[in-house]
Amino acid sequence: MLKLRQLFCAVPNPRVVCRGLVGSPGEMAGDGEAGKRSAEPGGAQSAEKRLKTGAEDGGEDGRRFPKRKVVLLMAYSGKGYYGMQRNPGCSHFKTIEDDLVAALVRAACIPENHGDDMKKMSFQRCARTDKGVSAAGQVVSLKVWLIDDILAKINSELPPQIRVLGFKRVTGGFNSKNNCDARTYSYLLPTVAFKPKDHAQDDASFSLDPATLQKVNRLFACYKGTHNFHNFTSQKGPRDPSAKRYITQMSCSEPFLRQGAEFAVITVRGQSFMMHQIRKMIGLVIAVVKGYAGEEVLERSWGEEKVDVPKAPGLGLVLERVHFDRYNKRFGGDGVHEALEWTAEEEAIAAFKEEHIYTSIIETERQEKSMISWLATLSNHSFDTTSTELRRSGDGEQAGDGDDDRGNESD
Repeated sequence: MLKLRQLFCAVPNPRVVCRGLVGSPGEMAGDGEAGKRSAEPGGAQSAEKRLKTGAEDGGEDGRRFPKRKVVLLMAYSGKGYYGMQRNPGCSHFKTIEDDLVAALVRAACIPENHGDDMKKMSFQRCARTDKGVSAAGQVVSLKVWLIDDILAKINSELPPQIRVLGFKRVTGGFNSKNNCDARTYSYLLPTVAFKPKDHAQDDASFSLDPATLQKVNRLFACYKGTHNFHNFTSQKGPRDPSAKRYITQMSCSEPFLRQGAEFAVITVRGQSFMMHQIRKMIGLVIAVVKGYAGEEVLERSWGEEKVDVPKAPGLGLVLERVHFDRYNKRFGGDGVHEALEWTAEEEAIAAFKEEHIYTSIIETERQEKSMISWLATLSNHSFDTTSTELRRSGDGEQAGDGDDDRGNESD
């Protein structure tokens, strides 16, 4: 103890020496980052950490772009894709979102780790489209860096059959699925689908006459309003409240010629759609027009009986437009946000649809004849009641999602 005292007495100011050895409290608090760097190998941040920080800041040049909630207006041909929605871990089933997310990363709109976990960018699609189904007006919401020339840079990383046609800022809490009031789908089909069943079905020279078109539109108009569509989907009983859907419009266009055959476009707008619903709505009207079923089957199909409703082929189904009427009314005129309307993009939408969507559908139909093959199966359906027993979601049938918007399923 005596020797230790002698040692301290030999030092002019012991406190200065101790402070030099351990550092003052203020220095330790103020140099936290330096302390962290000194703890890493080489006394500096690792290269991996620097790269990660640069990615989060928005680019290798160190600029920090603000990350904001936006919507992207998309158009795509679904041929060759397993639907819209990404399925992590299923790399051999490529989806539209796989290519979109990869393009967003390469264009430096999002960090790479956000591509692996889409919740980090608050990603939401307005409607799920299934295998082979196309879209002319899909809308997705997400958070991105607001880089310069954002549309051009994203599109430069996408294949030609996928395009981002529009871009708008939205409120921070916007969700493209939950804020959507209605969806409009179209269905492109050869008009021979409405030819009477006793005539040759594979007839490229067939032309839809005005009287038949009028009947088709009268039958489609029957769907307008709220009905119980439990017979137009799967896994829902007649007493399931979510089977009731509201349709505002459904009609068939005037026919037109493409590649030597006549086609028409069916358009339907509703709040939301269930799995197979649109295809079955179209399939049942075709069966009535061709003479396989009586018109009364429409009314019966909305009752509690189980009715055999045929499902038209998935080829031809297109997500045309999604609608945000309530959002536009509340925020579209607030002076900060734009209404989610795409008047300026109409020409680009029409051009893409003609070049990539309609061309693909018509060429595939002429090669594979999916509609002609399906028409041959209509005689196998019995349009009388197949079961008078009430179907309940608890008696062996699984209840489905009440707002799944799966009218676009293709299988």
